Amino acid sequence: MEKSKPRAKSLAVLGTGSDVGKSIIVAGLCRLFHRAGVRVAPFKAQNMSLNSFVTIGGGEIGRAQALQAQACGLFPHVDMNPILLKPESDQRSQVIVQGTVFAKTHACEYFERTNELFCSVKESYERLAADYELVVIEGAGSAAEVNLRDRDIVNWRVADMADAPVLLVANIDPGGVFAQVVGTLDLISSGERARVRGILINKFRGDQSLFVDGVRFLEARTGIPVLGVVPFIRDLELDQEDSISREGQGHVPFSDKQMNIAVTLLPRMSNFTDFNALAAEPDVALQYARSPAELIGADVVIIPGSKNTIEDLEYLRDAGFLPAFQQHVEQAKELIGICGGYQMLGREVRDPLTVESGGSVKGLGWLDVTTELTQHKTTRQIEAIVLDQGTPTDMILSGYYIHMGKTQRMTGLPCFKILQSRSAEDKIEEDGARSRDGLIWGTYIHGVFDSPAFRRSWLNELRQRKGCLPLPLSVSTAATERLQRQMDRWADHLRQHVQWNSIANMVGLKI
Repeated sequence: MEKSKPRAKSLAVLGTGSDVGKSIIVAGLCRLFHRAGVRVAPFKAQNMSLNSFVTIGGGEIGRAQALQAQACGLFPHVDMNPILLKPESDQRSQVIVQGTVFAKTHACEYFERTNELFCSVKESYERLAADYELVVIEGAGSAAEVNLRDRDIVNWRVADMADAPVLLVANIDPGGVFAQVVGTLDLISSGERARVRGILINKFRGDQSLFVDGVRFLEARTGIPVLGVVPFIRDLELDQEDSISREGQGHVPFSDKQMNIAVTLLPRMSNFTDFNALAAEPDVALQYARSPAELIGADVVIIPGSKNTIEDLEYLRDAGFLPAFQQHVEQAKELIGICGGYQMLGREVRDPLTVESGGSVKGLGWLDVTTELTQHKTTRQIEAIVLDQGTPTDMILSGYYIHMGKTQRMTGLPCFKILQSRSAEDKIEEDGARSRDGLIWGTYIHGVFDSPAFRRSWLNELRQRKGCLPLPLSVSTAATERLQRQMDRWADHLRQHVQWNSIANMVGLKI
C-alpha cells in the first residue's frame, strides 16, 4: 500500500490592514526559505486585484502570487491563488476560481457563496500541501475584520485549516502602529490570538534606535515577540500588489534628454506591471498621468489595459483627455494602446451581451478596428515575432493575453505574428494594428515591453525621432538583469532585519 505524502508545514502572514506589505513580505520569506533548500510554495486563498498573470496552463491568478512563485523558483500555478476577484465597479466583481471565470457577482451575492468557494480554496491548498514542504500563506486586508468574520475565507479560516502559526505585519509608515497591533490583537478571538507567534513592523523610516522603546512596549503589552523592524526601501523594483502603490511612485520628471512616457491612469486600470521594464530603463522618464495636463511634454502616451473598457473610455472623454490626445497626435508623437487601451483606439466597442455595461460606444478612432466584447475570456501565454511594416523580423518576444472581446482589423497592418499560443484553440495568427506612419498602434499582448531586444529597438526609434543617438542592447539587457536581481536584494534586506531563525522555528524548520 502506497504511503501518503506528509502534509506541508505552514506559515500565515496576516496584516493589521491593507497595504502593510504582506505580499512583499511573503515573497521575501519564500525566497529565503527557497535559498535555504526548503521546497516552499505561496498561497493566497482570495485576492482582489486588477493586476493579474496568466499561468502556462492558461489560468489567471493575482500578479503578487506569480511574483511569490518566482521567489520560490516555481512556475506560477492557479492553486497558489484559487479565488481572484477583479472589480468591475465599486460593488461588482468578476470572480475567477482556480484560474477560470466563475461568475460576476455583487458583494452581497459573493458573500452568500463563500462556503461553496471555500471548497475550492481547500482543494487547492491540499494539493500544494501534498507537494511541498512548506506553504507560506498570505492573508488579505485586516486580520480583525469583525464584520466579515463569518464569511472569511482568506485569513483565520485558512490559518485554522492549515494549522498555521501567524506572523502579524503592521505598517509604521502612516503612524498609529501601536494602535494597529494592539487593536488587532484585542479584536480577534483568544484562539486566533494564540496562533500569533510574532509581530513584524514594516516600512520603517529613520533611526531604528528611536523605536527600541516601541518594541519593548509592544512585547510587554501583547506578550508576543517583535521579530523584526524592516526599513523601507525607496527604490525597490518589484511588482506591487495593485496600482494604488504605483500611483504614489510613478512621477519621474520629464526632460529633453529622456524618453518621456506618460501612462494614462484609468479608474479600472489593469496590469500596470506592463510598464515596469520601461521604467527601469536609464533613458526613460515614466509618469502615470492623472489629468490631461500631465500628458504635456510626453514623447509617448500609452492607454493601458482596463477591466471595463467602455466605462474607462467614457471616463477619458468626461475627464477631458481626448483634446490632449488629439494635440499629441497632431504633433506627430506616438500613441499606444495595450489590451483595453487597444480596443479604445478603434472605431467602436460593442457589448451586445452586456459583458460590461451593454450597448456600444464610439472609440477614439485612430485605428481602423472594431471590437465586440464576448463572454469568453482569452487567457494564455504567447510568443510573437515583431512585424516591420507587415514583414517578419528576427525579433521574438513573450507575453500573455487576458481579454474579453474580439477585435477585427479592417485596414492597416498588424504589429505582431503569433508564433506559439500554448493553446489548441488559438487560431489567431496576427495581433494588433498600427497606423500607416506607425506612430499609433495597439496590441493585446501584456508584457510586450519585457523583452530587452524589442524594448531597446523601440526606444531607439523614439530616440532617433527625438534627435538622440541610439543606445546599445546591453543597456536594456542590464536593466532587465537588474530587475531580476531585485528579489534577492529584497530577501537579503529582510534577512538582515528580521529574526530569521525565530521565524523558521515557528514552522518547525532548522535553517
